[in-house]
Amino acid sequence: MLLADFINTLTLGQWLVLGLVPPAIIALYFLKLRRQPLEVPSTYLWSRAIEDLHVNSLWQRLRQSLLLLLQLLLIGLLVITLVRPGWKGTDLVGSRLIFMVDTSASMNATDISPTRLDAAKQQAIGLIEQMKKGDVAMLISFSNVARVEQTFTDNRRLLRQKVETIEPTNRPSDLSEALRAASGLANPGQTGDPNNPNDIQTAEAQPATMYLFTDGGFTSVPNFRLGNLQAEYVKVASAEPRNVGIVAFSTDANPEKPGQIQAFARVENFGTKDEKAVATLFLDDVELDSQNVDIPGRNPENQISGAAGVKFEMQTIENGVLRLELAIKDDLVEDNRASTVVNLPQPAKVLLVTPGNDALELALATDEATKMAAIVTKPPSYLDEKVYQDAAADGAFDLIIYDQCMPKQMPSCNTLFIGRLPPYEGWQAGPKNYPALVRDVNQLHPLTQLIQMDNVMIVEAAPITGPPGSASLMEAYIGQGETAEFKSVFVVGPRAGYEDAVLGFEIYGRNEKGETTVNTDWERRRSFPVFVLNAVKYLGGVRTGLAMPSIKPGSPATLRTLTPVPQIWVKPPRGSETTVPRESQNQYVFTRTDELGTYAVRDGSAAKVSQKFAVNLFDARESNLVPREKIDIGSEEVKAQTSKQVSRQELWRWLLLGAIGLLIFEWYVYNRRVYL
Repeated sequence: MLLADFINTLTLGQWLVLGLVPPAIIALYFLKLRRQPLEVPSTYLWSRAIEDLHVNSLWQRLRQSLLLLLQLLLIGLLVITLVRPGWKGTDLVGSRLIFMVDTSASMNATDISPTRLDAAKQQAIGLIEQMKKGDVAMLISFSNVARVEQTFTDNRRLLRQKVETIEPTNRPSDLSEALRAASGLANPGQTGDPNNPNDIQTAEAQPATMYLFTDGGFTSVPNFRLGNLQAEYVKVASAEPRNVGIVAFSTDANPEKPGQIQAFARVENFGTKDEKAVATLFLDDVELDSQNVDIPGRNPENQISGAAGVKFEMQTIENGVLRLELAIKDDLVEDNRASTVVNLPQPAKVLLVTPGNDALELALATDEATKMAAIVTKPPSYLDEKVYQDAAADGAFDLIIYDQCMPKQMPSCNTLFIGRLPPYEGWQAGPKNYPALVRDVNQLHPLTQLIQMDNVMIVEAAPITGPPGSASLMEAYIGQGETAEFKSVFVVGPRAGYEDAVLGFEIYGRNEKGETTVNTDWERRRSFPVFVLNAVKYLGGVRTGLAMPSIKPGSPATLRTLTPVPQIWVKPPRGSETTVPRESQNQYVFTRTDELGTYAVRDGSAAKVSQKFAVNLFDARESNLVPREKIDIGSEEVKAQTSKQVSRQELWRWLLLGAIGLLIFEWYVYNRRVYL
């Protein structure tokens, strides 16, 4: 669309002076009379006198006056030139163009009909239509990942088709990856990191104009350099969108009422006005309860969204899908429903290999431990049996505890070694020394939370060093007097998808005669059963809540089975099943989680569904539909435009050239005395 546009270049007084020029030219023509003395008969004189009166009349005097017409036209062109005529239109800037279209969840909003994404695509197509000969463009769609829909091309039809095929997602928005893709074309050989001294250019730069069609709902990209990229932020959103969304939904046992569970939800209002909604809870598509919810509007001072909590109580259920729906008309429906899968926690499979450890076996026999894990105890000779070797290689156990013994090969699971080192590269133990006094415990790590080692007596211990990436969980003074060294005695380290924890001292040991000896009084302290429970919970991968963890769109879902199977089948809310092969630690990683809703899982060749998991939006940034007026890319601030790039096209230069040409033609006419 083109709009006429004028710029005034003169003051009012100057315009008045200029306005007197055309009347002055006309007046000069009226005053211009040509008289030639001639001797003629008297009768002819009367005829010439009458004609002379006709010539001095207004219209007769101006008839066939081409010079006057040319001069007036010249003045008219000059007047028009002085107002700098032109037009404003949605023309492109530059000959190399990069169109970047946001496909994140917030672009599904309907505050712009039909959706923000559809409006962004139409604006991109509008710019593609204006590409001139020689212009090239590429197309990138992005959410939290970037996708190059079309590399640089001058084929406008192909670009239009690629824009039309862009599909919405429910993912969050992250601009950094898309910027890196665009920068790789405009700044070849550069990382885009202004803090990198080695960021040198290895190829010729290709300047480009980058059009961002988005609502700005992403974090700033501080460590990025645009270089030859000229960023244009095209805001695709209304000024005051309206949205209420569920940002959290979970279940847990009711601590005050045994036999009941509670469902909690947090609802936020991102608009400026207070809203009312009806929250309805379903169990496997059967309505259980509903509540009226009042959600205050966004605080205008600090722009913090209003929030309200929703709580439901019900009898305990062993498994099922709870779904919460909000009945409200707003601009985004994707966050008006949420699901959570209720499953009783599956016990971890734990193998204890020990020649005899009453304290350890007693700690594993407590009610709390038996709820979390199915524990099997075997002697060290079991390590030589083929049954163990096959089970360990197949990942049949979640955790194996090696007490006073060690295997020939590491198993396909997490491990805890007590008084021994894993047969794995990177683990080292210093010489044993006595006594050992623990002085530092890492209270932040799940393995050592709530563990107190004050005044715990340890007869002898060995300092432990783990492979790269290991974490020290306990440190102690080992030795006597000035020879004592402050070393790690409990370390956890990584191993190809697993974790191994090593305790540098025994609970019980064996002397040269084979008799049982006590190496520490830790088993008499309250912290020892806490240590055992921490190990089972963390290394065994025990889930403590009733509900399965919610997955965000696009995030991988890590699944486990009761028994090892080569593969599992996952069925999304809509669509066909997908096979997922087994990975390390008896895990199955499913990555196609773009669709919101509940996913069903089958183990191997089983016909029945063994478990389910839910994918929910749960993203306050995406639910907050208020558009950003500017975005920060590196050190540059890019302000929003409400539509496509508007540029001004000047016309006065062409008018000035026309006036010069008209002046030359007037000079030619004057010298030829045409019609005069």
